[in-house]
Amino acid sequence: MPLKITKFDTFMGFMNKTRLIVFLLLSFAGFQLVSQTSGSVRGFVYTKDDGEPVLFTIVYFKGTTQGASTDINGFFNINKIPAGTYTLTISYMGYDTLYETITVKAGDLQNKKYYLTKGAVQLQEFTATAAQQSKLEDTKVSVNKIDPTVINKLPSIGEPDLAQYMQVLPGVVFTGDQGGQLYIRGGTPIQNKVLLDGMIVYNPFHSIGLFSVFDNDIIRNADVYTGGFGAEYGGRISSIMDITTRDGNKKRFEGKVSASTFGVKLLAEGPLLKLKENGKGSISYLLSGKHSYLPQSSKVLYRYADTSGLPFGFTDLYGKVSFNANNGSKLNLFGYNFSDFVKYPEIADFQWKSFGAGSNFVIIPPGSSTLVEGNFAYSQYGISAKTPSDTIPKTSDINGFNMGLKFTNFIGKDEIKYGFEMIGFRTALAYRNEFGSNIRQEENTTEIGGFFKYKHVSKNKKFVIEPSLRLHYYASLSEPSLEPRFSMKYNLKKTVRFKLASGVYSQNLIASNSDRDVVNLFYGFLSGPDNLQDTYIPKPGAESKELNTKLQKSLHLIGGVEFDVFKNIEVNIEGYQKWFTHLTNVNRDKIFEDDVAHTTYPDSVKKDFIVETGWARGIDFVVKYDRKRFYFWVTYSLGFNQRWDGSKSYKPIWDRRHNVNLVTSYTFGKKKRWEANARWNYGSGFPFTQTQGFYPKLNLNGGIDQDYAGINSNVGYIPAGLNEGRLPQYHRLDIGVKFKYSWTDRVILEVNGGISNTYNRANIFYFDRITQKRKDQLPFLPNLNLSITF
Repeated sequence: MPLKITKFDTFMGFMNKTRLIVFLLLSFAGFQLVSQTSGSVRGFVYTKDDGEPVLFTIVYFKGTTQGASTDINGFFNINKIPAGTYTLTISYMGYDTLYETITVKAGDLQNKKYYLTKGAVQLQEFTATAAQQSKLEDTKVSVNKIDPTVINKLPSIGEPDLAQYMQVLPGVVFTGDQGGQLYIRGGTPIQNKVLLDGMIVYNPFHSIGLFSVFDNDIIRNADVYTGGFGAEYGGRISSIMDITTRDGNKKRFEGKVSASTFGVKLLAEGPLLKLKENGKGSISYLLSGKHSYLPQSSKVLYRYADTSGLPFGFTDLYGKVSFNANNGSKLNLFGYNFSDFVKYPEIADFQWKSFGAGSNFVIIPPGSSTLVEGNFAYSQYGISAKTPSDTIPKTSDINGFNMGLKFTNFIGKDEIKYGFEMIGFRTALAYRNEFGSNIRQEENTTEIGGFFKYKHVSKNKKFVIEPSLRLHYYASLSEPSLEPRFSMKYNLKKTVRFKLASGVYSQNLIASNSDRDVVNLFYGFLSGPDNLQDTYIPKPGAESKELNTKLQKSLHLIGGVEFDVFKNIEVNIEGYQKWFTHLTNVNRDKIFEDDVAHTTYPDSVKKDFIVETGWARGIDFVVKYDRKRFYFWVTYSLGFNQRWDGSKSYKPIWDRRHNVNLVTSYTFGKKKRWEANARWNYGSGFPFTQTQGFYPKLNLNGGIDQDYAGINSNVGYIPAGLNEGRLPQYHRLDIGVKFKYSWTDRVILEVNGGISNTYNRANIFYFDRITQKRKDQLPFLPNLNLSITF
């Protein structure tokens, strides 16, 4: 079927804009940044015992201000170095300091690889210096950097898990232990993009909200952007979670076995081609498997919670093979298979299945200071739900690919990044509606995006600015989106730093369930529809205006200050505003079909989807104290959320006004074998729609000849104003104790015991309006985990 001329014109307009970006990308790719009067030193830093990259430590020339921090791959690049002889220094906490004398020549580009050896001296002072440089040279607006070390500081249920840590981040609202979802600074789960080694993961959390699909022991680093993220990320309007896994051990076989009252885990890794410091490269593998037997174990251990057992089960498998070249270039091949189920007796059965495979690479071109990174991946996700009254299950599926290429150039402390990505996916939704009709919706779409980002650090390190620009084209809607973004930091002094970020964001994907549903474990995906209403009312009291976009869009504005009160105390305060200028939501008020017979009826009662607007605003406070054996972390979030559907304003179900988290851990014992930790969470009540009354609900599907007098009626309810009530407040205390014993340097036994919901708080899960029965979140749950690392 030929394209309409209007779509063709739109596409050609997009292509004309793209030509300039492509030209700039190609120009920068061949641009050499080594001057004729200075030289450059670049390379990688690894740990000697397993060959894993050393992240975010400083490589510098002693006695000068020349230096750089390593990235997620352990890569550093120091350029604009005046010709001369220097002492290159690398220090990292827990490892011996490395020194090397280097002679730099004009126009020279040297490639290096360094291996750090574990030492007895803990260089905490230098680690603080490395962290201080990062504070001064990175904008760090609305980003939380997470590694397994900080996740381990929390009380854990079973193995430590990213999902449990995410719940304590500032600006994150968690809706509950059972079927809980994460809402990040006003954004719904579908507005949060999750990347695993560059691959899109469509649902990263299990039905029991205490666990994610990611094994904590395979995570190298996770960056969580709660807003204001740069142009390298696109296709979502609220937040980004970018997770990187580590490589397998390149020197020797290593493994871990753990079992708890909730489940079991196996981890194996090792070299296929062993790493030698002067060798030609290495090949390593990493395998991880998790399985929950909670439905079985809970019948014995937690019968007081539910005599039929807790209905949550899952299995997670992940594998990775890493090919590492001698110059630091690398190729990773990886794949996963995640499955999940929930079986609520007499309510519904849910099944999740997720699969993905992909690759990513890093290339160090010889003779060029450009760093090249890329990825290609395929992933799919499917969910089905069936209630006792359903003759066929409700299903939702999404599958597709994503690929990208990114270039980074270094100019002293400054950086230029640019690249492109392509995403293609198919969505399908099938269900039977209340009138007995089988409904199936299928969509195919392609997205193409390009970005440019520049980071500048002033010579006196007072200012850091990061302007960026993204151009994203949505093929299914024939609509381009130009998205400028900006972040900056002003260092008033080393201990007081102000920061700012803003940007325009867009996305196509929408949820197949309404975000007004308080509890809905059916979490599916749809491509944004192109048959939306022609006009909408943007805000209360405004006149109707023509709909000029079919994309969901938002505008972020974030400002904050961070300061170091004392050497070990950090304070971070951020205020944010997100304007959701266009949102697509399921139309819960639909009565009529959108056909010729109902042409004169308003869109609000016949369209499958409606256009909404809204905003989210708030302020987050974070205080951290970290010194030797003691760690203490306080977060407080004050948030406000509002939506407008064209006829009424309402508060969405995640509008939690107050959210508090207190986290602490203390290591004790002569050999620091013991650790005690605790976490307390408080959240004010969520909005909900109250019941105004009840009425006899008749089944009138029998037609005109039906005997109405003989029909047995069900109970129907009359709702009050949408989300005008508030549920009770939520609070919970979790505590834990760990003991670690080393049989040898390589064989370690760890015992982890804890209690979730220590004082057995009855936090509401849902309330059945008809039966008047209340279901609570998880009760007092003691747990025990035993692990052996070898």
